[in-house]
Amino acid sequence: MAEEKKPDNVVFNVETQKYDAALKPYGTSVGAPAIKTTDTIAWKNRSIAKINHKLGTRYLELKAEYDKMMQDFEYNQLIFDSKFTFEPIIGEVYHLYKRENGENFLSIIAPEQCDFNPMGSFYLNADQIWENI
Repeated sequence: MAEEKKPDNVVFNVETQKYDAALKPYGTSVGAPAIKTTDTIAWKNRSIAKINHKLGTRYLELKAEYDKMMQDFEYNQLIFDSKFTFEPIIGEVYHLYKRENGENFLSIIAPEQCDFNPMGSFYLNADQIWENI
């Protein structure tokens, strides 16, 4: 006995032997709306451009912050390696000089008041970190 083939416009499930057109996730009749794929390429490209710009900007911010931190570290290293015979007071400004023999020293004397070779003026903040001014 040969199975009778159903017409193409009839939705019949041969495994369950039932008509299941109402259960399908897509249109099964000629009057059903057409299935169209949405174009997400433009949205993806806009999103990728936004994210790349945002991450690039954040990277530059972090890099600038890192560079400033490394500069502060080098200033602090330079000052702590220099010679001084007093205990610096937090909140005061001190001046770094270089001697003829290449040795650095810290002083309370301002560059306008002496003939030393100035390297910069520094402020000792509350965290005991030297800030270049």
